[in-house]
Amino acid sequence: MNLIRVEKNQVGLLIKNGDFKKVLAPGRYWAWNRKDFHIFNLNMVFLPPVPLEELLANETFAAMADVVAVKQHEIALVFENDLLKMNLLPGRYAFLKGNSEMKFQVIDVSGANIINDLPREVLFHPMLQSMFRNYIVAQHEKAVLLVDGKFHSVLDSGVYSFYVNSHQIELKKADMRMQALEISGQEILTKDKAALRINAFAQYNIADINKAVLENKEMEKQLYVLVQLVLREYIGTLGLDELLEKKGQVGKFMLEQIREEAATLGVTINGFGVRDIILPGDVKEIMNQVLVAEKKAQANLIMRREETASTRSLMNTAKLMEENPMLFRLKEMEYVERIAEKVGSINVNGGGLLGDQLRQIFTPK
Repeated sequence: MNLIRVEKNQVGLLIKNGDFKKVLAPGRYWAWNRKDFHIFNLNMVFLPPVPLEELLANETFAAMADVVAVKQHEIALVFENDLLKMNLLPGRYAFLKGNSEMKFQVIDVSGANIINDLPREVLFHPMLQSMFRNYIVAQHEKAVLLVDGKFHSVLDSGVYSFYVNSHQIELKKADMRMQALEISGQEILTKDKAALRINAFAQYNIADINKAVLENKEMEKQLYVLVQLVLREYIGTLGLDELLEKKGQVGKFMLEQIREEAATLGVTINGFGVRDIILPGDVKEIMNQVLVAEKKAQANLIMRREETASTRSLMNTAKLMEENPMLFRLKEMEYVERIAEKVGSINVNGGGLLGDQLRQIFTPK
């Protein structure tokens, strides 16, 4: 004889020669053949040793079992005491009731719409990662949602989840912030055939994501070519001197010319500027020579003006001294004083006025 124990969290089935006989409640049982007894844990997926329909025909077993049918396009989530326990793929399942509360949520996963009826704890649960596709659109982004290659909708920033099924899901993201387009090292001929290298930049942002992402391939490259061609065309209408004078007006002209065409790319142009105009070495040398010549001419002009003013002042002084002998004597004494500053010693003999003797020493005869 064999002692068979059925614990409190278990249920037993007596099956002889493949025929279901009865349900065994928790307790102790004696049997000649241990193989006739099948013991199962409660709150677990029940794998019947005989067809499930045969067991469900028994009222006792039917009252203690939950049956979950999952169709081909569905999945089922199993919660025990409101905690996710497992997921079920298509098929038919039975659970033996125990002390824990069991809940089952059957979900149709055949659609391609955004999942809005499941909490994030379920969508990002490690156990279910193979069943959901999760996408994140950042704060500064927007995205175009394509389902099976067709436009579906435009998505703002956020987290979006989809079921893993036969539908093809694709998100094309676009940065909606202000961006800079660098136009560097452009070699351009002016109207007078001067070869220049120009560095410029444009500021833009995406205004229409459908045009920028769906209707135009490689929008940034197209925008670069557009700005480059308009800049070359404008520079070609100006001479070198005219370009250097109108450098500040290039941005205004470019904005007016490219704004409309940029709108067809889904882009708004907010600013344009020329950073550098780089002249060839020979042209730069010539311009430096011109600049030096201009500065020399200005210096000569200033010197002439100063000389003229000095001469005029001397003439006025001479005229005053001619009219006033005393002024002449004062001027004469001023020069004597200046000369005396450079003389080490002076010997003066008696007789005659001191001033006359000094004048005879320092003034030519």
